[in-house]
Amino acid sequence: MTAIDLRPGAEATGSAVAAALRTIDANIAEFGDRYPGDTTAHGRYGLRPAGGGLPEGANQGWTTSFWPGMLWLAYELTGDETYLRAATAHVRGFTDRVEGGIDVETHDLGFLYTLSCVLPWRTSADRTARGAALAAADRLLTRVLEPAGIIQAWGDMSDPRQRGRTIIDSLMNTPLLFWASETSGEPRYAEVARRHIAQLRDHILRPDDTTFHTFYWDPRTGEPLRGETEQGHSDESCWARGQAWGIYGFALNHRHTGDASLLDASRRCADYFLAHLPADGVCYWDLEFTDGSGEPRDSSAAAIAASGLIELADALPDGGERYRAAAARILGSLIERYSTAGHPGSNALILHGVYDKPKNVGVDEGNLWGDYFYLEALTRFARPDWPHHW
Repeated sequence: MTAIDLRPGAEATGSAVAAALRTIDANIAEFGDRYPGDTTAHGRYGLRPAGGGLPEGANQGWTTSFWPGMLWLAYELTGDETYLRAATAHVRGFTDRVEGGIDVETHDLGFLYTLSCVLPWRTSADRTARGAALAAADRLLTRVLEPAGIIQAWGDMSDPRQRGRTIIDSLMNTPLLFWASETSGEPRYAEVARRHIAQLRDHILRPDDTTFHTFYWDPRTGEPLRGETEQGHSDESCWARGQAWGIYGFALNHRHTGDASLLDASRRCADYFLAHLPADGVCYWDLEFTDGSGEPRDSSAAAIAASGLIELADALPDGGERYRAAAARILGSLIERYSTAGHPGSNALILHGVYDKPKNVGVDEGNLWGDYFYLEALTRFARPDWPHHW
C-alpha cells in the first residue's frame, strides 16, 4: 500500500492554526464558561445535555477540561489575553465541582484537573486552582485498590462490574499525581502513580505490542485476571484510541519517572500503530481495519498519536526522527482531509472521529479530545518551546 505524503510545512501549519483559532473565537462567544457536549451532532457541538440535576452546559462528564485546554493552547500560541481570561474563567467551575463532589467518581480526574487547574497555577500562581487540583489528586487516591495497586477506572468502588478494573486511558491521568507530589512535597501521590503505571506496562500491553482497552485485577489478592475491551471491536483486537493513549501515556510517564522501560513500551505501541495505518495515515477506529473495510476512521486517535509521537521522539537520544516524521505525516493528513477549515457549518476543529463504535455513540463526528490533541499537535510543530501541559 502506497503511503500518501502529507507532511505539513510551516505555511500549512500556520494556516491550520489560524483556522482553529477562528473556530475557538466563535466558540468562546457561543459557550463562554459553559461546556459543549462530548461530540458533535451532524458536525456541530451543542451545549452539554442536562442531567443529574444539572442544567445544560454544566461541568459534568470526563471531557469538559478539553475546552479550557484548547483556550490555554490558544493563549500560548498567540499571547492574546482574551484567551487567558476565557481559560481562567473555568477555574471556579472546576473548584465547585471537586468541592461539591459532582461527578468525581472517575480516574479521569487527571484529564479534568491538569488542563483546567494545574495550568492556571503554573501560569499565574492561581491558588484557588492549586487547591482544586490538589483536592482532585486526593480524590484520585481514594480510587486505589490494594493490593493490586491500581487506580479503578469508573464508578462506585463497590460496583462488582467495575471493581478491580482499569483502562489504558489512565496513563494520561497519572501526571496529576506527579504534579501533586512536586507541588506539595508529599511522595505518596507519585508512589501511587508509579505502581499503577507498572501494572499497566506489565499487563495491559500485550506481548505482540498491542494493548487491551481495559484490564481486571482481583481486588483482594492483586492477581491479574483478564483483559477486555469496552470500545474496541473485540477483546482480542487493538482499539486505535487505546493504542494512541499507550504511545503518549507511556512516553509521558517516562518523562516523569525516567524509567526506560516506559519509553520502550511507548516505542512498542508506536511501532505497531504505525505499521497498521491506512494510506493516508489516519487510522480506522480499530487497528484491525484498514482501507477497503468500510469502517469509520478515528481522527481523534490520530491526533493523540501525532502528539504522542512527538513526545516519544523528544525523549529518544537519537532525536527520534522516524517518529517525528510519522507525526508530521499524520498531522498533515488531519489538516488536509479531516479539519473543518473551509467548512463554516461546523464548530469542531476536526471531524470523522469516533467516540464509541460498539454503542454507536459519536460515530463519524467531531469530539472534544480530538480537537484538543489536534491543536496540541499543531502547537508542538508551531512552537518547539511550547510549555508542556502534562
